[in-house]
Amino acid sequence: MKAMILAAGLGTRLRPLTNDRPKALVEVGGRTLLEITLARLREFGVREVIVNAHHFADMVVEYLKKNENFGMRIEISREDELLDTGGGLKKAAWFFLENSTGTDEPFILHNVDVISTIDLERLAQFHRERQALATLAAQERKTSRYLLFDENMQLCGRRVGLDGKSEVVLSSAKMQALAFSGVHVISPRIFGSITENGAFSIITSYLRLAAQGEKILGFRADKYYWRDLGRLESMARVEQDAASRLWK
Repeated sequence: MKAMILAAGLGTRLRPLTNDRPKALVEVGGRTLLEITLARLREFGVREVIVNAHHFADMVVEYLKKNENFGMRIEISREDELLDTGGGLKKAAWFFLENSTGTDEPFILHNVDVISTIDLERLAQFHRERQALATLAAQERKTSRYLLFDENMQLCGRRVGLDGKSEVVLSSAKMQALAFSGVHVISPRIFGSITENGAFSIITSYLRLAAQGEKILGFRADKYYWRDLGRLESMARVEQDAASRLWK
């Protein structure tokens, strides 16, 4: 199984930690976010990874070289201009389509600034059993951006803010608003369906494809530990959680 780590962001919310390094090389508990994410992926059998890079991209390259790619095959997808999640994934399509034998083996897409104990094997199994195009790990928690799912966990829209306006692409009598975790399992078939160009969010593609009848599903990950390290105030909490062995 292959994976992509989204690590190209500027990390502005983590300044001053990112004044002289990329977000991927910020440390928690003596390890970089990139190392932590790679270790999680390796734990679930991933041995081939592509990492997108923009801010201090050369530092990421040198870091991986110094650590001998942590025993994995790791490619770098350099972005001269930030392409956001969808554009970054589309640029890296070659990595998932190389040596294609007609199989539909899914891959993992993982934000570098997310630390969690989400069972990636169960997530992938859920995806395969339902023959989904994409499966998004989601939780019931407060966030500024919600994804909307129907009773079958089919993506049907999104909502910004607790009382924000909803964008519904599939009507449903019952919709549940869940927070996206930044962890996806995706079928490589999706590359034939991504029509957006330039810089764009993959959520934009998901909503369009869901409206067209594609299976874009949610996987309930409520029971797993999850933290977003996009903000400075999250760092101390995650350090405490590590000491309490809520994650490792």
